[in-house]
Amino acid sequence: MEMLNEDIRKQLKEIFEGMKNDVTIALFTKEEPCETCEETESFMKELVSTSEKLHFKQYDINVDKEITKEYGVELTPSIVLLDNNEEYKRIKFNGIPAGHEINSLIAAILEVSGNSNNLPKPIEERLKKVTKPINIKVFVTLSCPHCPGAVEKAHKLALENPNINAEMIEAQTFYDLSDKYNVSSVPKIAINDKYEFVGNQPFEEFLNNIDKANAVA
Repeated sequence: MEMLNEDIRKQLKEIFEGMKNDVTIALFTKEEPCETCEETESFMKELVSTSEKLHFKQYDINVDKEITKEYGVELTPSIVLLDNNEEYKRIKFNGIPAGHEINSLIAAILEVSGNSNNLPKPIEERLKKVTKPINIKVFVTLSCPHCPGAVEKAHKLALENPNINAEMIEAQTFYDLSDKYNVSSVPKIAINDKYEFVGNQPFEEFLNNIDKANAVA
């Protein structure tokens, strides 16, 4: 069943006309059990069909082990975005980015294509000081209207600093992981699995916690 109706497809075509460079959507799946792998595959193929600048690749985490390890993929379905040189940009979507999360996926595609907005200078200066490995997990639900903003901020920070990687985690699909991180409301953000906060907070709050992790990493 198609997930994009004609009106949405038309909107996406118009949005993606603004892409500067090509982007590849790399989807990682596996054989059963995988709750939303098939649905995510269909969705990504539909999305890719809306622009000649979008491309699609699919991998099995149990077969394509080298590239799975290279991109740090541990969950399925998982989506990573590659730029026009097919370089991994350290942003990941774990679970189907449907519902409100299509907005964060669109934003990420545009950013990876080269349509990047500059961060405020004070944020840029703080980011330059991040020299240790930082992982940002953003737990979301597809019905959460505030979650895409948090995902977009996390991904933006990863795109701007090679020491940062960021990932969206769909809380209901990965219930055990959500339980491990005590996710009771979303967006829930975890920095290096230690520093946590809730809500679509400003960049400053992300960096306050990143600075703590950077100081001890």
